[in-house]
Amino acid sequence: MRIPAKKRKKIRTQQKPLHYLSLHLSHLEASRFTSSSRSPEPEPEAAEEMGTGGGEGDKSAALPLEALLALGLDQRTAENALVNSKVTANLAAVIAEAGISGCDKTVGNLLYTVATKYPTNALVHRPVLIDYIVSTKIKNPAQLDAALSFLTNTGPDSLDTGKFEEACGVGVVVSIEEIKSTVNEVLKHNMEAILEQRYHINVGNLCGQVRKMHPWGDAKATKDEIDKKLAEILGPKTDADNVKPVKKKKEKAAKVEVHTEIFYSDGNIWRAHNSKEILEKHLKATGGKVMTRFPPEPNGYLHIGHAKAMFIDFGLAKERNGHCYLRFDDTNPEAEKKEYIDHIQEIVHWMGWEPYKVTYTSDYFQALYEHAVELIRKGLAYVDHQTAEEIKEYREKKMNSPWRDRPIEESLKLFEDMRRGLIAEGAATLRMKQDMQNDNKNMSDLIAYRIKFTPHPHAGDKWCIYPSYDYAHCMVDSLENITHSLCTLEFDIRRPSYYWLLVALGLYQPYVWEYSRLNISNTVMSKRKLNRLVTEKWVDGWDDPRLLTLAGLRRRGVSSTAINSFIRGIGITRSDNSLIRVDRLEYHIREELNKTASRAMVVLNPLKVVITNLEDEKVIDLDGKMWPDAPADDASSYYKVPFSRIVYIEKTDFRLKDSKDYYGLAPGKSALLRYAFPIKCTEVVYGDNPDEIIEIRAEYDPSKTTKPKGVLHWVAQPAPGVEPLKVEVRLFDKLFLSENPAELEDWLGDLNPNSKEVIKGAYAVPSLATAVLGDKFQFERLGYFAVDTDSTPENIVFNRTVTLRDSYGKAGPK
Repeated sequence: MRIPAKKRKKIRTQQKPLHYLSLHLSHLEASRFTSSSRSPEPEPEAAEEMGTGGGEGDKSAALPLEALLALGLDQRTAENALVNSKVTANLAAVIAEAGISGCDKTVGNLLYTVATKYPTNALVHRPVLIDYIVSTKIKNPAQLDAALSFLTNTGPDSLDTGKFEEACGVGVVVSIEEIKSTVNEVLKHNMEAILEQRYHINVGNLCGQVRKMHPWGDAKATKDEIDKKLAEILGPKTDADNVKPVKKKKEKAAKVEVHTEIFYSDGNIWRAHNSKEILEKHLKATGGKVMTRFPPEPNGYLHIGHAKAMFIDFGLAKERNGHCYLRFDDTNPEAEKKEYIDHIQEIVHWMGWEPYKVTYTSDYFQALYEHAVELIRKGLAYVDHQTAEEIKEYREKKMNSPWRDRPIEESLKLFEDMRRGLIAEGAATLRMKQDMQNDNKNMSDLIAYRIKFTPHPHAGDKWCIYPSYDYAHCMVDSLENITHSLCTLEFDIRRPSYYWLLVALGLYQPYVWEYSRLNISNTVMSKRKLNRLVTEKWVDGWDDPRLLTLAGLRRRGVSSTAINSFIRGIGITRSDNSLIRVDRLEYHIREELNKTASRAMVVLNPLKVVITNLEDEKVIDLDGKMWPDAPADDASSYYKVPFSRIVYIEKTDFRLKDSKDYYGLAPGKSALLRYAFPIKCTEVVYGDNPDEIIEIRAEYDPSKTTKPKGVLHWVAQPAPGVEPLKVEVRLFDKLFLSENPAELEDWLGDLNPNSKEVIKGAYAVPSLATAVLGDKFQFERLGYFAVDTDSTPENIVFNRTVTLRDSYGKAGPK
């Protein structure tokens, strides 16, 4: 299905232009990192999605005004609803499922919300939600909002009623006394602001603070109690209280400028440049080629933010027919491991990039040490004995260290003692003599060397002093003749220090350019936070499929081409405050998998169906399409699907109570088994528990004269009495509940408790018995799946890569 022309036009107008990396070479012609200036027009997924529900919005329903007024809706709301055919049809279906002709206003308003806001991917569970509302187990908008959110994440999968009730506060009673007590606490906490702002205080914010402690409390009772208490505290309103406060105009954000000037506290301004002699030497070494570097620190696994850095660093060099180094920034031996080094080299290759050379900052330790001695000799570095706390305090007060002006010879001797291991760890550092009065703290005599009695994973135990990032990074860029030093915007304020050191030593100065880092919703990208998730066992290692590490994405079934397509689509800018919704990444993953993943059928939560009019021993071999457009004469585009007397469907594809908008199986109702025949439910068999359905019985229509609307996926016994292929399926959801958990103080408290579900008893078609690591499939109606690294021939494990639902392609870029 393609988007209509009008809608496509609307989507295009929503897209922001992508300002790709524009770099000006100081010694070559002005260049541009060329690419399309607009991201590709989103196309909705071409994959066939067969749903058991939905479609009610396309039906017309004759619903009298009286029927809506009987729900307690006000006249205006009811009349407006009748104008919208989709809302009218939804309301008709909801009323039918509720089985009521009238109710009180509270229940009616909740049912109206269900009709207008219910997620289409979870229609199979709507009757359950309606029962909770009609029985007043869900009785306020806050509970309903939580229920709708839970069902959106659940989709068509089986519903865990225990978790559902916990998520939306079923059975939780908040007394008036509790509300009053909490209101008193909140007002006491905000008393200073209340007395200052009086009746201009934001009451909605106060209500929100109460609601945070009692999410299921009565909102009206809370508001009334706050109003009552404010009146007691403040007394009658004065004339000033009745004057509307003047809204402050938002200040326009300052225009971001690329810093090519360095300001010193004495008023001097220095502009980065290379002398003719230095530039000629550089050009001789590079042959005029663009030279970049990708410089990860080997202290963890790479994440999708590093994929953007690789795309820029390797991509620019490739575009300009130059070279890109893979350089390990290994200046901190305590945090670095060979495991990380090996992983980084392997993942860079997997992402499709080939380094010009693999180097290490530690390769240059001797040269860096010699330059440090040169700095001391020039009076531009000194050995300091301040503690970390003292250094911080002196920087804040813009005060010089007591040892800043010690004699050069004394610093030279002490630095040699540091190198020889004669000074205790933490007792001395080498600091650059920069500009302690500068407003930029990155010019406040940064540390160049510190003592660490820790063997180095690459350099061994030769050194006990190690250079800092601020000292080593710019110098190794210069030593490797990097033409373009590219980094994210948080390093923007380090640029003065970068150039200060190169000028102080008379070294070649690369061109520095910063770009915005990649921020994606519902995850964290900080290596410190990722390391904590892994080491504290919140996730199952660096390659946990819920993480946006490149190893995790690969294990989930995401390809490097899909990741690079996503990076290319978002573009390269200097706007550092944008949050890319994870849906956008999922869109690119779906686009690729829709074309590359073969189709198969798996039933996650099987319900036994006995085909009563099919002989016990009979098995019919049918052809299932591996691709939607599989040619009829190409046998390799089909897989065999056995159809026998015992068939299994999803439990969610059967319900006892039918409705017009439901396309699954119900007593007396027919549904089509994909690639097979229509079946009609004739009997329901219950277990010892009257609510437990252990099997249903049905008759199939071998002539296919019945034309049901619903199409179901299914799996049958491959032979009489033989259980279908059993597989393990892992379903993953967003790791964090909030879009931006990194902003939260208690970010670990925002972890999604339902981010992983393991289903060990799923049934699969026989063709999946040979699936191996690297194989990817679309399980019809369920999503895209890939074989996991835990998989064995005896226990095949599939990870859900992404669902079939495509909110990005349908709604446009986020």
